[in-house]
Amino acid sequence: MVSKAFQPVPASEIPDEISGLRMTRQRQHIYRILLQHRDHPTANDVFMRIKDTLPNLSLATVYTCLDAMVKHGIIRQVNFDRGPSRFCPNLAEHGHFHDVTTGIIHDVKFKSGIHLEDVLDLPPGAIIKNVEFTLRGQLS
Repeated sequence: MVSKAFQPVPASEIPDEISGLRMTRQRQHIYRILLQHRDHPTANDVFMRIKDTLPNLSLATVYTCLDAMVKHGIIRQVNFDRGPSRFCPNLAEHGHFHDVTTGIIHDVKFKSGIHLEDVLDLPPGAIIKNVEFTLRGQLS
């Protein structure tokens, strides 16, 4: 299932601390952008979306905030080919569908009851700790 739902997130729903990371005003704004749009933006995309709200925020600070959130497991850093890193707030096991026509990246959820071990021929004793897969194509 491909998902691209828009969900507004009020400021009051973002706690002052997440996973041991103090959510400063800048981090809260950046995190809200990631939650609201869910379109896997680059750091530059985030900066462009936030610059009117926080005009004194630098691109370097956006990178620092995103890096801190990745290190604390609040968001995921996603890399596609040789392009710039993108950021995803969806921490559930999922993959991505990259629409090569539009450039839009969609989250792809696993169907209920499907386990990777059922469809992949893994080496004996393999334990999956993290899943990253990207499908490329176009939506018709």
